[in-house]
Amino acid sequence: MEFSFSEHIILENDFALLRPLEKNDFDGLSQIAYDYDIWKFNVSRCMNDEELNEYITRLLEMRENGVLYPFVIIDKSKNQAAGSTSFGNISNKDRRLEIGGTWLGKRFQGTGLNNSCKYLLLKFVFEQLGFERAEFKTDVLNQQSRKALMKIGTQEEGILRSHTVMQDGRRRDTIYYSILEHEWEDIKNQRFSNLI
Repeated sequence: MEFSFSEHIILENDFALLRPLEKNDFDGLSQIAYDYDIWKFNVSRCMNDEELNEYITRLLEMRENGVLYPFVIIDKSKNQAAGSTSFGNISNKDRRLEIGGTWLGKRFQGTGLNNSCKYLLLKFVFEQLGFERAEFKTDVLNQQSRKALMKIGTQEEGILRSHTVMQDGRRRDTIYYSILEHEWEDIKNQRFSNLI
């Protein structure tokens, strides 16, 4: 199956609902987004209404242009917007994509919601799209993200030095991780058994 930017993708389990980001998600996301700690390792920054509006507009334009497919994350137990995540760097030819741009409001961190989201995204990549590779990247300094990626069974692949300019002008080193299709069944059973 090929990835289609026009498809209305909804991914859901008992804990999380991921649906395509919309302009009207601004109100829900504005309740949780304005915290420096969320954005300090992110290439984007949303510290006020103007920045959040620009962020959402940019993500929607990227979907329109076939560059990125952004989701809003809904915590089903609270029926609240909890953050966002995306599919990017999509190559139907190479049967791979990146899962990234993920952020959660502080009160949703450490609740298992991120794990539920990663399971839904990976299940879609490998079991519905039939892709061969899911990749992830983060700031080498972002220990929280790196630990979370290792916890779900990714393989560390290497560091691209001086790779990305951050909003404060710092050039970050970017570390890459991946999961391959032939690894997915074991990872699903070992790392996500409570969600199957």
